[in-house]
Amino acid sequence: MPRENINDLAAFVAVARERSFTRAAARLGVSQSALSHTIRGLEERLGLRLLMRTTRSVAPTEAGERLLLTVGPRLEEIETELAALSALREKPAGTVRITAGEHAAEAILWPALMKFLPDYPDINVEIVIDYGLTDIVAERYDAGVRLGEQVAKDMIALRIGPDMRMAVVGAPSYFAKWPVPRTPQDLTAHSCINLRLPTYGGIYAWEFEKDGRELHVRVDGRFVFNNIALRLNTALAGLGLAYLPQGRVQLYIDSGELEHVLADWCPPFSGYHLYYPSRRQHSPAFALLVEALRYRD
Repeated sequence: MPRENINDLAAFVAVARERSFTRAAARLGVSQSALSHTIRGLEERLGLRLLMRTTRSVAPTEAGERLLLTVGPRLEEIETELAALSALREKPAGTVRITAGEHAAEAILWPALMKFLPDYPDINVEIVIDYGLTDIVAERYDAGVRLGEQVAKDMIALRIGPDMRMAVVGAPSYFAKWPVPRTPQDLTAHSCINLRLPTYGGIYAWEFEKDGRELHVRVDGRFVFNNIALRLNTALAGLGLAYLPQGRVQLYIDSGELEHVLADWCPPFSGYHLYYPSRRQHSPAFALLVEALRYRD
């Protein structure tokens, strides 16, 4: 195949991975019609159909899947090698893509990046907020952020934050109407602010532990959210109890805007870790960012 067709292969890999001409075109910075024309031309030259198209989805054929598995990793190797050439420049350059939860991005990644990025103006960082346990290899992220116990064993894991605690909090106006819960089971009689997570298949059960005894309590309430800000604001408004990272609410506890309950049922647990594949060669920009994120006591 002529060398100029490498771009066509890259276009095919983008569509096959995104399972969408729309998303692949946006990622490549081309029009959908141009991308569709490129794929048709590639299929005609190969004499094989690579993608099955319907009005709702795009999926690789058997030949397309084989080509994706063969060519995709090699294109990534080429991209990585080209990015590694930035090491020859005075300052490293390139884009680092990271997937993380909202709290990790806000509490850990953002403060570190604000110190790191001014010294490296040619390094770009993309952070995608995702509560799912994303496959960073399949989705082509350089790294992800999870709690320590959630990191797969085949990944390199680097601690980037201290141990954490969760906190059950409510506003004084809430406790003016409701009794203070003494045990996690008491929460079933309270108005609680629920969290919906894709990794739990629905509503998250609040987790507690004391003296080796673990409890998962499913609570009820008028509100269900999938982010921290809305749960915090609802608790501050006195509309229910929230279960949030203690570091995120400590300021409001100290000011008296929130009251902390069931503290003895919320022990510390392993904090956030950056994780990435051991078999992938990373760019100098990524190596510098990893070092900047490394947690130091």
